[in-house]
Amino acid sequence: VAPTVPVCEVPSSAMTGTVVQLSCKETEGSPPSEYQWYKNGVALLEKTGTGSARAANVTYTMNKKSGTLLFNTVTKNDTGEYFCEASNGIGLSQKCSVKRMQV
Repeated sequence: VAPTVPVCEVPSSAMTGTVVQLSCKETEGSPPSEYQWYKNGVALLEKTGTGSARAANVTYTMNKKSGTLLFNTVTKNDTGEYFCEASNGIGLSQKCSVKRMQV
């Protein structure tokens, strides 16, 4: 079953230095969808906080299975327009509407 349009939860504003979690979920897809987050139209890399992620100054952890994008400490650089895409290899991938987060 192809995925439906996912529901994205993006806070409209966040305080610098706080923990912020963005979530993305759709329930129709079978097999379960994987989720890809985008910022300002650019795909975010999946990072788990090891080695290269720290070197690249990445402040988030993206979980493709659960659809969460977690910022341990948001900075002004994290301000932008976010959306996520759900795909499971069947039919077209689905995107939620773009939401702006202001830090």
